Amino acid sequence: MTDRRILSLWFPRMGADRLMRRDPQLHAVPLAVVEERGNMQVLTSLNTAAQGFGLRSGQPVRDAHAMCEGLITRARSVQGEAAFLAVLQRWAGKFSPWVATEASDGLVVDLTGCAHLFGGEEALLEVVQQDCNDLGLAVQMGLADTRGAAWALARFAGQSAGAYRSGDAIDQEARATRSRAGKRRHWTRGGAAPVVRRGPDQATHRIAAPGQSYSALSALPVAALRLDADLVAQLARLGLRRVGDLLGQPRASLARRFGRGVVMRMDQAMGSAPEPVSPAKPPDHFAVRLTLPDPIGLEDDILAGIDRLLPRLCESLKDKGRGARRVRLQAFRSDHDIQSVEVGLARPSRDPARIRPLLALKLDSIDAGFGIDMLRIEAVQTEPIHCRSAVGHLEAGHVVNKRLAANTAVDDLIGRIGARVGMEQITRLHPAESHIPEKTSKVLAAAWSDPWKEDWPAARTPRPLLLWQPEPVHAPDVPQVPQVFRWRGQTLTRHRAIGPERISPEWWLDDPDWRSGVRDYWVTETEDGQRLWLFYGHGHMMSSGWFCQGAFA
Repeated sequence: MTDRRILSLWFPRMGADRLMRRDPQLHAVPLAVVEERGNMQVLTSLNTAAQGFGLRSGQPVRDAHAMCEGLITRARSVQGEAAFLAVLQRWAGKFSPWVATEASDGLVVDLTGCAHLFGGEEALLEVVQQDCNDLGLAVQMGLADTRGAAWALARFAGQSAGAYRSGDAIDQEARATRSRAGKRRHWTRGGAAPVVRRGPDQATHRIAAPGQSYSALSALPVAALRLDADLVAQLARLGLRRVGDLLGQPRASLARRFGRGVVMRMDQAMGSAPEPVSPAKPPDHFAVRLTLPDPIGLEDDILAGIDRLLPRLCESLKDKGRGARRVRLQAFRSDHDIQSVEVGLARPSRDPARIRPLLALKLDSIDAGFGIDMLRIEAVQTEPIHCRSAVGHLEAGHVVNKRLAANTAVDDLIGRIGARVGMEQITRLHPAESHIPEKTSKVLAAAWSDPWKEDWPAARTPRPLLLWQPEPVHAPDVPQVPQVFRWRGQTLTRHRAIGPERISPEWWLDDPDWRSGVRDYWVTETEDGQRLWLFYGHGHMMSSGWFCQGAFA
């Protein structure tokens, strides 16, 4: 479709530019943004001064410090960069209503029918460049008929495909033996292949004329098709280093050898496969704040501010038909520090009386410092909630109201306990369909599940109240229940035994705990009053013997 025009914006130094916007003094020093990858710290973003020392993204920090003695490093904030990219997305909305994010450092804009409002495509890109210069951001742009072609031009325009050298690989071009020997220089002896990059005096954008995506991409390396690095290396071994080389190959052979992903990327770049720009509607944001004329530091003053903020927050939640599931309170101190606490609710709610006690439990963890001059409450996680109304005669309505009140009391209790120990620590059991003893119930988080409303399924034979992993019992290795056995350092004498109950493993599952095969369970009472659940494993695949797995109340 040649009537579509897609603009791709790439911010190659977004992490470093974001930090330099907050601290202008970092412009004059080599700056690198660092993050943890596995067990190693690597560079993710560099400013111009750091790039002048030959540093690159993905390089280990220890190597970077060896190359640049005065390198300044800052830890990467993924949330901060995502929020900054969201701000840039709103800024790009001035050029087109269709704006979406690309990875963590780019935007894609559908400019179809919008460029003439700015005087044409060249004039529009000049406006983008000027805005980014004013914002202190480095940007590279690509404009083409398809999203894939625009992405390639923004990141690879001006680059050429370097030759591939890998140890014992033989160059298939016989003429290169002498005529190109002077051009190879050091990289024939194991060094890196040369890569042609754009100079600083060249343009930071590239426009592909309508219908000219093929010619604009042919000279670019195959990595411009958004292929994985391993796949790029495989193609380079076969001499397919440029996009033009790949587009000229039979599609069936490429799909058979490298998968359909390669063909899909080619079709997306050429416009044969659709790849629309569909920005999702921004989610509703529920937050309120209160700016104070004088700093405060007492808990009573903070509670008074919460009482003023919560009704406004709950009213906005009610307008959207949602309830808060997690609420965050932020206290902005006068020394520019932020103290925050977060609470969770067992059920979504928009009732201030249910949220306020949970926040009050967390106030002792807030350090007011020299004073708090602003409070902010945000509903971090929300869920749909619907109004309930009792219908029917008067007595039925009273019954429904009592049940709703009882459920609310339990939910409030879960919320108060969760504010202290964590919501994930509170669990409940639901029955499960299995004849394996330890699988007859499943553990669910109490805050994200409803109580079991039916009767608990009755077992055909008694089941112990306490279950644990099978523990060995020292007894003769015979199927008959032992008269005397030793368990947990105790020598016990059998008074009577009920059984056996034979339980077979689930043959359709490979459960390591049940590889011993069939088990015969016995309810065993000892002379000292204990009721234990013993079983004898017949040991079809492992050694046989007696084990204890539970105890009755």
